[in-house]
Amino acid sequence: MTHARPAYSVYVRGVTLSLDLRVLLLLNERNEWELPGGRLERGETPEQCVVREIAEESGWQTMAGPLLDVWSHEPEPGRSVLTVTYGCLVLTPDAAPVLSDEHRQLGLFSPNELHRVRMHEGYRASVTAWLKAAPTVSVRGDQGMFLDGRWYPTAVGTTGTCRRLAHATCCPCE
Repeated sequence: MTHARPAYSVYVRGVTLSLDLRVLLLLNERNEWELPGGRLERGETPEQCVVREIAEESGWQTMAGPLLDVWSHEPEPGRSVLTVTYGCLVLTPDAAPVLSDEHRQLGLFSPNELHRVRMHEGYRASVTAWLKAAPTVSVRGDQGMFLDGRWYPTAVGTTGTCRRLAHATCCPCE
C-alpha cells in the first residue's frame, strides 16, 4: 500500500533580539505574532533565507547564528509547513526595525511579556532557546562582534587581539 506524502513548504524564521534583549515579532493576517522569516527559495541556503527575510520584513541586517529548532505544522487546514528557526544576531543594533507591508504590526517584546503574546508554541520554544543561549554566544562578523550579550561594532574598543576570540580585534576586553 502506498501513502501519499504531504507536500511541505519550508519556512525559515529567525529569533532576533534588540540591544535590550527584546524579541522582534510580527503580527500576521491571522492575528498571530510570528518570528520574521519566510519561504526558502530555490538555490538559497536556510541561513541566506533568514537573513534576506529579516531584512525585507524589518530592515534589520542580521547574521544567522545557530539552528534552534525544526518542526512541522498546519497553520491553516490543508497547508503543511516545515519551519526551521535560527538564532540571529542583529548587525545594525542602533537602527529601529521598520514594518514592511507583509505584516499588520511590528513589536519588540521583553521576555516577561511573551507569556501573553498569541503565537505558535514552536516560535515560543525557539525564542526561549535563543534567550538562554544568546548572552553567552560569541560570534564575530565583518561589522563587529556579539559577546556575552552585547554587540561591539568594529569601530569600538581596542585594536589589540581579544583573549577570548583569538581573531577578534574589536572586543573591549583588553
